Amino acid sequence: MPLNYYFDLMSQPSRAVYMFLNITKVPFVPKPVALRKGEHNGDDFKKINPFSLVPAIEDDGWCLTESIAISKYLIQKYGLADKWFPKDLKKQARVEEYLHWQHFNTRGSCAMLFQQLLILPVATGHKTDPDLVESSRIRIRRMVGQLEAYFLNERAYLAGDDISIADIFGACELMQLYGCHEEGLYESSPKVKAWLERVKAETKPYFDEAHAMIYRARTRFHAVVSKL
Repeated sequence: MPLNYYFDLMSQPSRAVYMFLNITKVPFVPKPVALRKGEHNGDDFKKINPFSLVPAIEDDGWCLTESIAISKYLIQKYGLADKWFPKDLKKQARVEEYLHWQHFNTRGSCAMLFQQLLILPVATGHKTDPDLVESSRIRIRRMVGQLEAYFLNERAYLAGDDISIADIFGACELMQLYGCHEEGLYESSPKVKAWLERVKAETKPYFDEAHAMIYRARTRFHAVVSKL
C-alpha cells in the first residue's frame, strides 16, 4: 500500500523528501498542504502532525513527522541503496554530521534571508530590514566558506564520494538563495557551485520539478521589490 505524503513545495524539507521519494521510486500518494492558505492548521492535518508542520507521512495508519526521520525510515523500510545513508559506521556518521550541522547553518541562514527579502514583503508589504539582510548575508558567506573548507574538502559530495540524503537536504536549502536572487553568495565558491550542479544532475528531472515554486518566486521577486 502506498504511503500518504503531506507536503508543500515552498518548504525546503518538503522538497527534499519529495525528491527522495521520486528518485528512489517509493510508491506514495501526494497530499499537498497549502501553507499559504493555513491548511496546516486545520483539524484534519493536525491528526497527521499535531505540530502543524510539513512534511509528514502516513503509512497504513502510522504517522511520522520530521523530514530527516522520514528519509531514514524510508531507507530502512524499502531497503534503498546504501549510498543514501551508508551502513558503514564512519560513512554514516559523515552524513549525520552534516544533517545535524545544517539546522543552524545552511538552513538557518538561507531561510532567514529568503524570509527577509521575499516572504515578509509579500505578507506585510513592508520594506526589508537592511541590518537583518546584511547580517544574514554575513552568516551565509561564513556558512559557504565552511561548506567549501570542511564538507567539500577533497569530497565530491557533502559526506563522501557518493550522493547521500545530506546532499538533497543541503541543495534544497541553498536554493532559497536562488529564489531571492542571492545565488551569488554560493556561486562565489567554485567548489560549492560545482557541488550543487552535481546534485542537480544526479536528481533530475525531480530537482526542477520540486523547485518549480522557487523558480516562480524568483520571477515574482522583482515585482515585489519594485512596489516597496
